[in-house]
Amino acid sequence: MNFLGLEGNSAAYDSARAAVLAVPYDRTCSYVKGAARGPGAIIAASPNAEWYDEELGIDLEQIGIATRPPLDVDGLEPEEMVDLVQIHSSTILADNKILAGIGGEHTVSVGFVKAALLHHPDLTVLQIDAHPDLRDSYEGRSICHATVGRRMVELAPLVQVGVRAWSREEQDFMTAPSAHPHRLITIPAALVHRDADWINRAVAALGETTYITFDIDAFDPALMPATGTPEPGGLSWRQAADLLARVAARSTIVGFDVVEFSPIDGLHHCDYTAARLVARLIGLAVSH
Repeated sequence: MNFLGLEGNSAAYDSARAAVLAVPYDRTCSYVKGAARGPGAIIAASPNAEWYDEELGIDLEQIGIATRPPLDVDGLEPEEMVDLVQIHSSTILADNKILAGIGGEHTVSVGFVKAALLHHPDLTVLQIDAHPDLRDSYEGRSICHATVGRRMVELAPLVQVGVRAWSREEQDFMTAPSAHPHRLITIPAALVHRDADWINRAVAALGETTYITFDIDAFDPALMPATGTPEPGGLSWRQAADLLARVAARSTIVGFDVVEFSPIDGLHHCDYTAARLVARLIGLAVSH
């Protein structure tokens, strides 16, 4: 099935401006598993969304969105999976298309970001997430869902928004600027809810070229319970949409991923909301 149910020229890779790449990986999750089912559920729900984006005023059918075959990552170690994601993502970016990644657990984002950096060395990464994922290792792994932020800030400047649960190790890392190889800016969810200027703070920290990694648990669990570790006090759809619109107006979005969606049978609004998020991000990436 193609994203949004597109067919013909609207889904043809050669003419598409964006390409969806699904990575159904769920090996290192430490709480509720199920993220490997996320990409399929998002793509299956997407044909029920309108092609026309009412806020952007664009028709996604006219943009052209190709859906690549899901990567076969079953049984791979995290390092092997990251390498495979990087190879396939780099091909999409080399073809001058927006990379639209769908996970799977957050570990997949390391491969997406590595590919984006090959083509855009000046890249800034925006991580929208309930957790900073800044541990150096977790349960004996240096590459896993809990270390994604740490691995990304080793590669590029990183701006985090919406975080609201972290360890003492991560706290020490966030407050020690000398430990950051590039630059780390963290805007906790508490600041989002209390400071009217939070979007300006986030956008001002970005460069001219941005990759967005959106962990679905950034949303408040009242909106999005379908994730492995739902943390209270998260973002609303409106807060996330306003942030993303401002990012697109400030910076060129060359790619993004939506990860950690773990579908719950019977809660169809979660699948649909995640699909709408992917569609909105594609629209924003091509509209500026």
